[in-house]
Amino acid sequence: MKPRRKRFALIIGGLAMLGIAAALILNAFRSNLVFFFSPSQVFAQEAPHGREFRLGGLVEQGSLKRQPDGLTVEFRVTDTARSIPVTYRGMLPDLFREGKGVVTQGRLGADGTFRATEVLAKHDENYMPPQAADALKKAQQANTQAAKTMHLAPEGMD
Repeated sequence: MKPRRKRFALIIGGLAMLGIAAALILNAFRSNLVFFFSPSQVFAQEAPHGREFRLGGLVEQGSLKRQPDGLTVEFRVTDTARSIPVTYRGMLPDLFREGKGVVTQGRLGADGTFRATEVLAKHDENYMPPQAADALKKAQQANTQAAKTMHLAPEGMD
């Protein structure tokens, strides 16, 4: 084989290996990427089906129920517009409380219950994950807008 053909074959082989390596890296990155969604977004079918994602908002007041086994808990995560039931088996963070911010990671079941594999609670009085704070603000704005629309509607148009 001529030196020119050898060089060409080496370049093509190197580019093929580089392409395969890039494809493997991007595939691993995509499978480990976890997106954040609010309860309203889950109800709007924006959350992925069959994949893990993060659900965030507030732990709904009066929704926390502990099972007799001591490890399984059920609660609801709300963004003040919608709420999603969550089940989790494991130790909850010390700062986990009703009415406080929370981010859970897991999958949505066929029954609409979010099965969490991880629960993260806020770490001080003023902190809430930015995505959860934005989701709460959007839900509150939507509630305010809906209330204004209902209030401004003429009598008898309900």
